[in-house]
Amino acid sequence: MEFTMGGRLEVRITPADVGKRVSVRRRPEGDGAGAEFTDTVGVLTSWNDGVVSITRKSGESVHIVESSLVAGKVVPAAPARRRGPAASFRELAAVTARAWQPLESEPLGDWRLRAAGGFTRRANSALPLGDPGLPLGEAFGRVERWYQERGLPAYIQTATGAEGTQEALCAELERHGWRREVSAEVRIAALAPVGDLDADITAVRLTREPDEAWLSRYQRFSTPGPHVLRVLGSGPSVWFATVAGEAGGEAPAAIGRCVVDGRWAGFMAVEVAPEHRRRGLATSVMAALARRALDEGASAAWLQVEEDNEGARALYDGMGFAAHHRYHHFRPA
Repeated sequence: MEFTMGGRLEVRITPADVGKRVSVRRRPEGDGAGAEFTDTVGVLTSWNDGVVSITRKSGESVHIVESSLVAGKVVPAAPARRRGPAASFRELAAVTARAWQPLESEPLGDWRLRAAGGFTRRANSALPLGDPGLPLGEAFGRVERWYQERGLPAYIQTATGAEGTQEALCAELERHGWRREVSAEVRIAALAPVGDLDADITAVRLTREPDEAWLSRYQRFSTPGPHVLRVLGSGPSVWFATVAGEAGGEAPAAIGRCVVDGRWAGFMAVEVAPEHRRRGLATSVMAALARRALDEGASAAWLQVEEDNEGARALYDGMGFAAHHRYHHFRPA
């Protein structure tokens, strides 16, 4: 990472660069002899009272004492993807939201408050895509009250790591006492290669609604109720995949859900029973759902995977999925 000008390290950023993507180098605490510098890349979200705050693409906020900076510069946005579908953050935010529709929603300016009896954070969080029409502190308070009135924890869903994402909003949430509770990646890929995976799909049964067997395998089905079925069934075109277990009456060996929405096919709830893993069943479920989505005219795929789910990340790497951005759920501390 090059910071020098004529062989000298220089800090070439100022408070006027707040909101831009920057790269900085700082001395370590104590400035011990032989200690290495630390580099940070992200969006400059504030520069106040001698402290520089940078939000990384992971959503992590880094606070740096101004006097420890030895170099800094504005850097261009991350390079565009060279493979797979082109997609903006706003397009993907809208598509992913339609795949987990709430039972109740209310606008707050350009934000959307969403509730579904507490089933999934995605259907029970505020989606802030624009101006809430209020100062941010007041908007955060309004969100808290709206969820309190419904007996639900207050969440605000944000995104980082792509052009047009919400690093500044993440920093404001932290300044108002909100904390990240869950983070995950949104990944995208071309759909046809997923449908062309070498997989046996003959045992995969596709239905329009989840039956009792499917629900018995779904790990998030801890609170049965009609609200769960309504959220699972929401979306423009929804499909459920089931691979039956080997013994009569056994819960399914694998399941999956796909929502087809225009050119996009979203994959979620892909689960395999522990005793049936490493048999390619997740691949079979994905391939069967992808082929149905291709038949309906989709050409691009998306999914969401939590960052600590190493098995799923490795599986989706092999299918050609690459990270587009990260999303986070913030909750009042």
